[in-house]
Amino acid sequence: MGVEPENTLRSFAHAEQAGMDAIELDLHLSKDGALAVMHDAVVDRTTDGKGPIVEKTLAELRELDAGQGERVPVFEEVLDAVAAPIQAEIKDVAAARALAEVMLRRDLVGRVEVSSFHDEAVAEIAQLVPGVRTVLIASRWGGDVVARAKAVGAAALALNIRRLDLETVEQAHGEDLKVIGWVVNTQDQLRLARALGLDGATTDFPEIRRAGRFTA
Repeated sequence: MGVEPENTLRSFAHAEQAGMDAIELDLHLSKDGALAVMHDAVVDRTTDGKGPIVEKTLAELRELDAGQGERVPVFEEVLDAVAAPIQAEIKDVAAARALAEVMLRRDLVGRVEVSSFHDEAVAEIAQLVPGVRTVLIASRWGGDVVARAKAVGAAALALNIRRLDLETVEQAHGEDLKVIGWVVNTQDQLRLARALGLDGATTDFPEIRRAGRFTA
């Protein structure tokens, strides 16, 4: 989203061409049950429309400009447009079942990792899709965040790097959980990610990876 319209096919193609290991996207259910790719629950910030996604049909979402003429994509369009691995974030628990149906039908366990801020969504997708890799996300958390991840069967934690400390990373690694830091958009944040021994980082600027090889 730092260089292209957020959550669009154009942005995902850019990330893939930049050589990123995976593409992260966000999922909401439309009024008619489509897996719309958008971060917010409302369309106001990233399109020229207004209102909640859940109150709009896919056809209505298609009429919106998501930036530079891009349209709001659905999950399966992204799967077909790029070949990179995908981390799909479930923004509302209702989307878990729809995502599970697509993953089972298209045999995506090896390609798609599923993440969510909602413990119940992580637990549900794990139950619906045997063998799926899951990630519990947190912006603010207590001392139980590692236990929460273990309880829902997550393989990793994705944590706000501005609040992340070495103690949490070491605790997670001690329980065989990977730790991903978000959002890493500056060289200082990239240095911190490396100093903390993180297993991965999410960025809005794909080129930071190439620059970081020489300066971080």
